[in-house]
Amino acid sequence: MVKNMSYLGDLIYKPEKVEGEAAGKKETHTPKIRAPNKVKAGEPFTVEIEVGPHPNQAVHSIRYVQLFFKEEGRAFNPIHLATAILEPEYAEPKITFTVKVKKPGTLYALGYCNLHGLWESSAKIEVE
Repeated sequence: MVKNMSYLGDLIYKPEKVEGEAAGKKETHTPKIRAPNKVKAGEPFTVEIEVGPHPNQAVHSIRYVQLFFKEEGRAFNPIHLATAILEPEYAEPKITFTVKVKKPGTLYALGYCNLHGLWESSAKIEVE
């Protein structure tokens, strides 16, 4: 058994628990989720994820954004909904996904900066 091993989740920055040097990067690296608070079951809706303002250069940029959904009552979570891979200098970290869910849950967005790591945010979704 390996001691002092970290879980990947321990390495993901979250705005509510970021500290030290990373605290100064919170506003420019945490994905911002724009989505309705309540949706109709099975009907498509848009989710916009934006990271920044952030540099967009080969040496420092957001390389990808991922969207997951933790569905209430589901045995195995999260559900991977989408990934957008971004080319530095060409693609900006502002992505719109169209998704649909059948049950309430939580959206999770991950954004990866090649210099400052993996950042997470979340938003609850109610379903009527």
